[in-house]
Amino acid sequence: MPESVASIDRPKCSLTIRVRYVECDPMGYLHHSNYLPYLEMGRTELLRQSGANYRDLEEQGFFFVVAKLAVNFRRPARYDDSLELITLITRQTHVRIDHAYELYHHESRLLLASAETTIACVDRQGKITAIPEWLGVKQI
Repeated sequence: MPESVASIDRPKCSLTIRVRYVECDPMGYLHHSNYLPYLEMGRTELLRQSGANYRDLEEQGFFFVVAKLAVNFRRPARYDDSLELITLITRQTHVRIDHAYELYHHESRLLLASAETTIACVDRQGKITAIPEWLGVKQI
């Protein structure tokens, strides 16, 4: 059984999310397409926790694009559920960052979904570029 991201000793972000009505399908389940903005929220908060933010990076000409995405749906979330999203960096190079995510039902602690993304750093023209050194990227 794979190790839970919650148990890995690396910087991580925990975010509480309430499933909104607008995010649900007609049966009251969180629609699969709405998991992706949650992942974005996790990456954004993890970056903010490190003292940086996407606005400042973009103003300086650094953009992060999703190059790879995989989601494993295990159990559904429903309208008004309180969820906990755990996000952490699993690998970094000078041009990319890999994240892992686990989405839990806050009260039951049941794992609802796990995901992985790779984001690449690009310049204004979309060309791969090095992540700025001031961001403190370390090879993992």
